[in-house]
Amino acid sequence: MAPELRFTTFEEIDEIYSTLNKTFRSGKTKPIAFRKVQILQLAYLLQDNLERFKEALAIDLGRPALEASFLELDSTISDCKVAYDRVDKWARTEKAPFNIKFAAFRPVIRKEPKGVVLSISPFNYPIWLSLGPIIGAIAAGNCVVLKPSELCPAISGLIAELIPKYLDNDVIRVVLGAVPETSKLMEYPWGHGKIIGVAAAKTLSPISLELGGKSPVVIDARCDFKIAARRIMWGKCANAGQTCVAPDYVLVPRSSEDAFVKALKDAHDEFYPSGATTTPDLSRIINLEHFHRLKNLLDSTSGTIAFGGQTDESRKFIAPTVVKGVKDGDSLMSDELFGPILPIMPVDDVDEAIAYINAHDHPLALYCFSSDAAFKNKVFDNTQSGSAVANDVMVHCATDGLPFGGIGPSGSGYHTRGFTFDMFTHLRASLDSPGWIDNILGARFPPYTSGKIASLKRLGVKLPPRPSMSANGHGLVERRRNSKWLLLVVSLAAVSIGYTRAADVGEWARWLKGLIQIKV
Repeated sequence: MAPELRFTTFEEIDEIYSTLNKTFRSGKTKPIAFRKVQILQLAYLLQDNLERFKEALAIDLGRPALEASFLELDSTISDCKVAYDRVDKWARTEKAPFNIKFAAFRPVIRKEPKGVVLSISPFNYPIWLSLGPIIGAIAAGNCVVLKPSELCPAISGLIAELIPKYLDNDVIRVVLGAVPETSKLMEYPWGHGKIIGVAAAKTLSPISLELGGKSPVVIDARCDFKIAARRIMWGKCANAGQTCVAPDYVLVPRSSEDAFVKALKDAHDEFYPSGATTTPDLSRIINLEHFHRLKNLLDSTSGTIAFGGQTDESRKFIAPTVVKGVKDGDSLMSDELFGPILPIMPVDDVDEAIAYINAHDHPLALYCFSSDAAFKNKVFDNTQSGSAVANDVMVHCATDGLPFGGIGPSGSGYHTRGFTFDMFTHLRASLDSPGWIDNILGARFPPYTSGKIASLKRLGVKLPPRPSMSANGHGLVERRRNSKWLLLVVSLAAVSIGYTRAADVGEWARWLKGLIQIKV
């Protein structure tokens, strides 16, 4: 049984905001050494309480222990270690690219914290999506307010209990609550927020949004169906499909639909040999509201249930379900499913698949299964999505060095590891202008004269030759050739071998220019 949360009062929220702002202004979070202590403490918060977190995930989501470790706990601890090791480099002041015109100014980019930041996390990954942003925010030197999901009371309560024990209470605070408490938080201006867009606009708070959407899978008829089916079924079943980048639907060649559905059934039976309804290896739907939403979508489909379809309201359980023969406009295609239901939509060819994807909102992820580079490039080059992944699903979120974020309706901003640091960091332009620079730039000062205009004009840029235009309006940029240098070299070479007469050198140069078709 999940514990009942004691929601944070409005008076406490006022005190939290005031305290964190005072802390930030004091400069306490600026030293890298302080940040590293907090990051390491966060890692130990998780490592010391692994079993408690697994128990809480089982209470809130029915999450199997292996999924609890693999999907959230291990990766969040790993993110802490990466930040601990790299924050010195991330936070280092960066020199601007060298430019002879501005080198004297010593231009640099200072990596500075944004201030007091807010992170409102969802229910589906209540550890990684709560503590992950905190890692980057701390590394960047910010103070943080975390608002975990009220739909996961066991996890949210545990986080609220442990953070004051492990982390500096003047730097990181937890606010528990639902809509009223969230609305109260949105009244404040924030240095940055992983929050609600419309509300943030009222206080001009910069934001990042992770919204999700229907992430499609495009199947090449020539791909390995067994590998594709196992990976897709895993992505659809992990956390009961309640993953923002879970494969939402499959676009498969019409002639291969039955064969691919069979491969999915084989993978399902391999994963759950005793049957989906009795296995301990499936999570549960977060609450009855989401359960009924999914059940209504399934009941309304015009497709054919190939396998699965079992539901149990008392357990908030929906079996992994594959629905074939789904068409555009079907109930299952109306919105992001966020559950263990996988519609299969047959298409005539990859062009039809691409056209369908482009006719809808840009997804958070787009998956393609193929061994043909041309096929994969065609899908990725002609679509837009937050990420483009070939021959696997979901693993890009944990891949070091890759950003995680959406585009357009699927979200904005990027996070994970260094990208989370960047999200919570202000790039502050800085330079130091020497006094003698006025000997060069003194023409900028009034009174303005023709001589000053000419002087400043000499500092301008010289564009490459104007491109010629083709019949279809595309510019054809001519390759720039160092013609004058080439002619100088040719002339010197001519003289060195005895062609000393100017007429001879000129004739040779004209011949060479014609041979290689250069223009002076």
